[in-house]
Amino acid sequence: MIDENFPREGSAAIEKLGAARQKILEQLAQVIVGQSQVIDELLISLFSRGHCLLEGVPGLAKTLMISTLSRTLHLSFARIQFTPDLMPADITGTEIIEENRSTGSREFRFLEGPLFSNCILADEVNRTPPKTQSALLEAMQERQVTVGRVRHKLANPFFVLATQNPIEQEGTYPLPEAQQDRFMFKVFVKYPNFQEEFEIARRTTTTQTDTVEPVLSAAEILDLQRIVREVPAADHVIRYALALVRMTRRGEPGVPEWIGEQLAWGAGPRAVQFLILGGKARALLSGRTHVTCEDIHSLAKPVLRHRLVLSFTAESEGVTADEVIQKIVAATPMKEDELTNDPRFKMIFAS
Repeated sequence: MIDENFPREGSAAIEKLGAARQKILEQLAQVIVGQSQVIDELLISLFSRGHCLLEGVPGLAKTLMISTLSRTLHLSFARIQFTPDLMPADITGTEIIEENRSTGSREFRFLEGPLFSNCILADEVNRTPPKTQSALLEAMQERQVTVGRVRHKLANPFFVLATQNPIEQEGTYPLPEAQQDRFMFKVFVKYPNFQEEFEIARRTTTTQTDTVEPVLSAAEILDLQRIVREVPAADHVIRYALALVRMTRRGEPGVPEWIGEQLAWGAGPRAVQFLILGGKARALLSGRTHVTCEDIHSLAKPVLRHRLVLSFTAESEGVTADEVIQKIVAATPMKEDELTNDPRFKMIFAS
């Protein structure tokens, strides 16, 4: 059913996005076994114009997944291996002095770095010092880099897919909260199940070739990103997203005491924006032209887990951000009348 507030090409948009998703999955299946939820969240991030942070132990094909996804898109791709000696100019580019052979004069010329690509794989982003990590901030948020006094626009579409290793802490530099907030999702890449790992072992120990072909062009991706933003979201859905995010802010009216005990800082307004945008993309990928609370509910963990700062008490007790989010989701009614009539949320919405 097409929502009356959605553009007339809504049916065609759903078919186009659904067909693109199916083709991308078919291409990825030639190389990647399983990880369907991770791939879906990557696609939601892509069509929402967001960036994605993938976290998982070594050997779970994080890098292979991202590089293969880039091969399914007719886009320029650059892989940056982050190391302790990587400098900001190594990724943004630098100005060089070039001699004009005809006149003999010398002039500055900007030499573009790997950030001037559509799809960026920032491999092991927590391996490089904060000075270089922060060079990504302007690129991720403003889609431009400033070298000297000159601003250089980046390619469009532009999205960063970063990986980090959670178990090796020696020689790592945890991403600051300001940079983590630029990522739409933080996705956990988990171990495969038995059948998936069996298939991985079978495939990777024999002679096998893959023929991954591009599915979408840059213009088509930009068009789909525009369509995603035109998907209507009801006031109740926006209110539900706000309820989840505002429940993370300790000391605010209506927020339970246990939040103050387990969280030092909550999520900001960008979390609400990404919940709604992600919900719109998820709705279209599911064949719908309207967002539901279920869409917001399903994206709560990848959107919020890297935006919550746990208290010392929570960390000492082994509480994770996902467990806190799960409790918040369980305590927040989805139905409109239950949400608006709940005394806690009356106080939250009035604050």
